[in-house]
Amino acid sequence: MDHDSTDHPKSPSKARRGSQSDLPPQDLTADVDPATSAAEEDDEGRLPEAPEESAEVIAEGPLAVGHAAIENAVRLAPTSPGVYRMLNAGSDVLYVGKAKNVRKRLASYARVNAPLPARILRMIAATVTVEIVSTTTETEALLLEANLIKQLRPRFNVQLRDDKSFPYILISGDHWAPQILKHRGAQTRPGRYFGPFASAGAVNRTITALQRAFLIRSCTDGFFESRTRPCLLYQIRRCSGPCTREIDFPGYSELVREANDFLSGRSHAVKELLAGEMEKASNELEFETAALYRDRLAALSAIQSQQGINPRTVEEADVFAIHQEGGYSCVEVFFFRTGQNWGNRAYFPRAEKSFTPEEVLASFLAQFYDDKPPPKLILLSHEIEESSLLADALCVKAGYKVEVSVPKRGEKKELVAHALTNAREALGRKLADTATQSRLLEGMATTLALPQVPKRIEVYDNSHIQGTNAVGAMIVAGPDGFIKNQYRKFNIKSEGLTPGDDYAMMREVLERRFKRLLKPPEGDSAKAKADDDSFPQWPDLVIIDGGRGQLNAVREIFEGLGLTQVALMAVAKGPDRDAGRETLFMPDREAIKLEPRDPVLYFIQRLRDEAHRFVIGSHRKLRKKDIREAGLQEIPGIGPSRKRALLHHFGTLKEIERASIADLGKVPGVSAESARKIFEFFHAQPG
Repeated sequence: MDHDSTDHPKSPSKARRGSQSDLPPQDLTADVDPATSAAEEDDEGRLPEAPEESAEVIAEGPLAVGHAAIENAVRLAPTSPGVYRMLNAGSDVLYVGKAKNVRKRLASYARVNAPLPARILRMIAATVTVEIVSTTTETEALLLEANLIKQLRPRFNVQLRDDKSFPYILISGDHWAPQILKHRGAQTRPGRYFGPFASAGAVNRTITALQRAFLIRSCTDGFFESRTRPCLLYQIRRCSGPCTREIDFPGYSELVREANDFLSGRSHAVKELLAGEMEKASNELEFETAALYRDRLAALSAIQSQQGINPRTVEEADVFAIHQEGGYSCVEVFFFRTGQNWGNRAYFPRAEKSFTPEEVLASFLAQFYDDKPPPKLILLSHEIEESSLLADALCVKAGYKVEVSVPKRGEKKELVAHALTNAREALGRKLADTATQSRLLEGMATTLALPQVPKRIEVYDNSHIQGTNAVGAMIVAGPDGFIKNQYRKFNIKSEGLTPGDDYAMMREVLERRFKRLLKPPEGDSAKAKADDDSFPQWPDLVIIDGGRGQLNAVREIFEGLGLTQVALMAVAKGPDRDAGRETLFMPDREAIKLEPRDPVLYFIQRLRDEAHRFVIGSHRKLRKKDIREAGLQEIPGIGPSRKRALLHHFGTLKEIERASIADLGKVPGVSAESARKIFEFFHAQPG
């Protein structure tokens, strides 16, 4: 689906003198709108814990208390549509449900001898109060229910997890030479939006191929205006060079029109046009021009080959297929827009084993479209209850007719079968990965003589340059691998801290981390709760980068905080910092050295390297922010005159940062020694 925004193109203007760099400021493989860029994480989610169904008979007392609470709510409940929330003694929401007749639905829970699943009985036993919100229609109740489930994440509901926004391709409309880029978030910038795409990788690959096919620029407007000669993308035939008028306005507008046509589904017409131009150029013996059209045709073919299956009869649809195995569910989603496959993505919603595929899929769909525009057709692998109600709710939300169906024959049936195969394979891969991770954790527990297999591991590291821009970081790993939404960074705030004092920095990081856990809760809103999906807040093992000295320092910190249940380990690099020759230190034990090919050692190396990667990235962001705020005056030996000369030559501070020593030395008034100092200032390695 593509979207138009108001288009106010600027008239062509002469390019200003500026940067001499041969590369745009954006990565060649990821053209991202700076205003909406987001950290890209793994597109496949992690498996939730599969809660075990209780086989025990529920105690008569607690169940009676729950029945009494629900019976009390029944007397006050309306007979109109609405949403109800069941709460426990701690005011935590256990379950959110909707009903056409709230009183009738609650009454079904209040019947003492009703044959209900164990999951429902456990929910009733834990319930002490019920809250009700009335709605005008059942459609409103469905939309409100989905919104509340996503917000409150009740224990007994199906929960959609890893719900990131989807990326789009934007061809901008606020410049005379439109730009192609990846876009996330609110679609406020003028231009045409094409999407959604299933992942950032799918967008990046498509944009790269589109650049080869249509030669549309991907650089920022500021970079575009500062060019005096074409950049490297022009040299490698991924841009037509509008910045320096290598192509005129009508010619560039024609390229943009062709790109819009291709993304709008008129790919066959575009390919026929290019093939005709190639044939014409060949007949006129203009072989270089013919070769250019040939390469553009090949790029378009590459896009369509990457897309895999492209339906003939389905213009716009989302395809959902669910597969269950081993107590887990996987929902595979395929996106088809303008007759093209724009990617697929696997989700692993949290749901108890007693939920049927139909129940999981129904709840998943309502939450999935809570903050996304639906297509005109939604194809499902399983028949869900109230599919017509869901379609009506999506119609109200989108403002156009939405059809929800389970195809029985033809190409639509084949699309669903293909999605179902992918769901089965994705869940199989995820279960295999989880089993491998579990074996590594078990091996770590055995090797380190831990009292139990660690469920949550936290790894800490610091980074700074001669004490400046000091930052600490924590990464988290568990049975499903790295848990990136649990990562944290700590800007070092201690006053009077000696520059480069790693012990003091580690002390501040650990005290800030654990004092928060040790602090008693205050009020209902500050109740101590487990993290999402019952992932523990307290670590079973803390790993730090260092030797016996760092370990003893951290041990003193833990003793001062009264922490005795958390295992500690330090990882010291081997001689010459060789990987595979690390030494492990633990309190009151001899140093541990593992064989270089030991899987547990390799796992520990991965944990340490991930912490190092994360803290270095956090430090660089902080340092770049300071550099941009402070400007060039922080560089020793660079006064106002040289600063003006550098900015006049390169145009922006960003380009000065990217320049090589040789390029810096070409600036009038900048000596070789000054060029070296400038380069080292921007490229100093953090410690």
